[in-house]
Amino acid sequence: MIRLEGLAKTYGSFVAVDRIDLHVPRGELFGFLGPNGAGKTTTLRMIAGILRPTAGRIWLGGDDLIAAPMTAKRRLGFIPDRPFLYEKLTGAEFLRFVAGLYGQDGTAVERRIDELLELFELSVWKDELVESYSHGMRQKLIISSALIHRPECIVVDEPMVGLDPKAARLLKEIFRLFVERGGTVLMSTHTLEIAEAMCDRIAIIQNGKIVARGTVDEMRQQTAAGDASLEEVFLKLTGGETARELAKVLGD
Repeated sequence: MIRLEGLAKTYGSFVAVDRIDLHVPRGELFGFLGPNGAGKTTTLRMIAGILRPTAGRIWLGGDDLIAAPMTAKRRLGFIPDRPFLYEKLTGAEFLRFVAGLYGQDGTAVERRIDELLELFELSVWKDELVESYSHGMRQKLIISSALIHRPECIVVDEPMVGLDPKAARLLKEIFRLFVERGGTVLMSTHTLEIAEAMCDRIAIIQNGKIVARGTVDEMRQQTAAGDASLEEVFLKLTGGETARELAKVLGD
């Protein structure tokens, strides 16, 4: 469903993403992990069509994002890590606006708006300006906007930021049901417990390169990590500080 081939992004001499290959099929919830500055968000923004790759190709459901951007983007719902919204629109107006970008309007869209606002407990705020929404409410609205056109795949960057526990659990259930029905989710998160609990497979990116991929068990085998947690595997692959090294820094 999501396929990357030789995907790269450079800024002058700096290589943010270094010719990565990745395939996430239908019906899979895939975790995309890495330390700060590893290239995760840059990769997701290229998949969403926000950034243009320096090299390589991106396919969404068989459509080339560069050659057929409108067709490819109709398949995609993108949830960024920060909910940038038009604050002078109401919640309903914002969802109506996003639906219009995909050529959708009319009674079907109005029903969809009501369904999503009710799902995320925003119905009473439907006709209130977005500027009056809390951060968590804005995150719920941006998630609703990614679902408004019934996409085939969802790309999400730090999905739980700003959500209360009830909303976070709801989003997990939405993602799982979405993939069970044949959808695809590519999710970046720093919360490794969430990735370990939710994701079917995982890739770890470091310095713009994918350094490991597979199920958690497969990654344990790759790193000879025994029954270690995903956090321990992640730190082993990305050079995280060990307790002994931290003790030296802190002065044991």
